Amino acid sequence: MKIKQLSVFLENKPGQLSGPCRVLADAGINIITMSLADTQQFGILRLVVREWQKARDLLEQSGCVVKTTEVLALEVPDRPGGLADVVNVLDQNSINIEYMYAFTFGRGDQAVIVFRFEDVDAALEALRRSKVGLLDSEDLCRLSER
Repeated sequence: MKIKQLSVFLENKPGQLSGPCRVLADAGINIITMSLADTQQFGILRLVVREWQKARDLLEQSGCVVKTTEVLALEVPDRPGGLADVVNVLDQNSINIEYMYAFTFGRGDQAVIVFRFEDVDAALEALRRSKVGLLDSEDLCRLSER
């Protein structure tokens, strides 16, 4: 259930985001979900796409610095306390969350959140034992096509 995420490093100045977006658009690669975080000097564009290897290669060929990481997409009950319950499972297993961001679509009464963990394998095992819903990249693709 691990999903490959691309992290693209950008200078924090106007016009830097359009380059990677245009590279992917010209190749017909759809962004399934993304997050953009910044510091004063640079930004990190985090992307999940169906064809991650092709996207990575094209972005690197265009001059972007790209890192590939593994993330998990979790189904979180879309109700007060839903996220708290999932985070509690992680806390009980001493799993550190590095960052997370929400997927734009849910599934029924479930929200979908992408998590990056310090130890993705330990997180995956703890979440499976606790029967937290895990999605793979194909699940995310199907949700984005609705």
